[in-house]
Amino acid sequence: SSRTNCWAVPDASVPCPIGAAHLFSRRPDSLTPPFFSRHNDLPWQLLKRFNNRLSVAPANLTLLNDTHTNIPKLQSGHVGGQFWAAYVPCDTQNKDAVKRTLEQIDVIHRMCDTYPETFTCVTNSAGIEEAFKAKKIASLIGVEGGHSIDSSLGVLRMFYRLGRVVQEMNRLGMIVDLAHVSVKTMTDALEISKAPVIFSHSSAYELCRSRRNVPDDILRRVNQTGSLVMVNFYNAYVSCNKQAANLSQVADHLDHVKKVAGYEAVGFGGDYDGVTTVPQGLEDVSKYPDLIAELLRRNWTAEEVKAALATNLLRVFRKVEKVSDLIQEPADDEPIEFQQLDGQCRTSYGYPASTSSSAPSVLPSLSARPQLVPAPSSTSEPATAAGVGRVVAHRTPTAETGVTNGLMAMLSLPGMGHDERLLP
Repeated sequence: SSRTNCWAVPDASVPCPIGAAHLFSRRPDSLTPPFFSRHNDLPWQLLKRFNNRLSVAPANLTLLNDTHTNIPKLQSGHVGGQFWAAYVPCDTQNKDAVKRTLEQIDVIHRMCDTYPETFTCVTNSAGIEEAFKAKKIASLIGVEGGHSIDSSLGVLRMFYRLGRVVQEMNRLGMIVDLAHVSVKTMTDALEISKAPVIFSHSSAYELCRSRRNVPDDILRRVNQTGSLVMVNFYNAYVSCNKQAANLSQVADHLDHVKKVAGYEAVGFGGDYDGVTTVPQGLEDVSKYPDLIAELLRRNWTAEEVKAALATNLLRVFRKVEKVSDLIQEPADDEPIEFQQLDGQCRTSYGYPASTSSSAPSVLPSLSARPQLVPAPSSTSEPATAAGVGRVVAHRTPTAETGVTNGLMAMLSLPGMGHDERLLP
């Protein structure tokens, strides 16, 4: 079978689906690391512990051992691609969020520069595949929270070069990430986006009724749109109780997403180093092979495992890039109405003394962009997004968005942000 013969595949670019650690070790020279994880908060740990100083001895990523993530653990887990979160807390909003976000983007780039034999920073699907061939970890950046762009599309575009609403994200080639949004926003974004979207670290609502998880009706829309759900490992989103979750329960979530949305909709979200508790058997990033072994025990085929490991996400990347290539439009340079920005930390340079009350809508009207998407209803919540080598912005002060350099951006609504992930 494909399971027993995978090590005989002569093409080293074909990932082997076997997941147990002892099987991975049989022919390490024949395996291109195929595992791609969407969300990891190691950069936040570098800020909290070392103020982003990679030069100090305790920050050595080959020796750092009291985190979920270090280089030996990544290698043991056969991680071939990783979105690193450029996360800053919500209390930086209207203060130094942009500065701190840039510093987190910087530390990720410096991490790639400091360990070039291990990491390579990439921004598109071709870069990911090149990293796989070079046996390096393809490293992408995800900015978490709309406060990180300070209500400025100019800031967003600068993050993209170093998104705005869904249509602008489609134009730029950004992946829309719905991991932190309400069900209404999930529905709206899936209707609006011309490209597939992802849930970068969310699990199945049917198995754990947390507002951070994805209901079955949304999973069916994920299937219809070619989108992707990357299962979160955080205990509270896996078991929904105070008891420790385990590896088998994570596999249950993967099974459920596969059952409802299809195997092409499944991925791994992890969330290592961003949560306080993880399931037994998945204590850190070195344990990924044990989860793959469990899926094989559950009769997942080699094709299904390979898809969940990396090819599903690569497919989404390519489709997002293709949609972007088809949209030939200039950047939207309409400023946000000043009344939506006014505050003690804001200045009014560029705005007239008397500003207009007719602010641009969060999403452009159908007449403004007829070739992109249908106009949402007036009661719709604005959708948020994540970007592929891009960043995301939001025009609603109460909502948060995220950015990714590599890139992916994420949108969070009130009460659903990174700071409150301990809530059920």
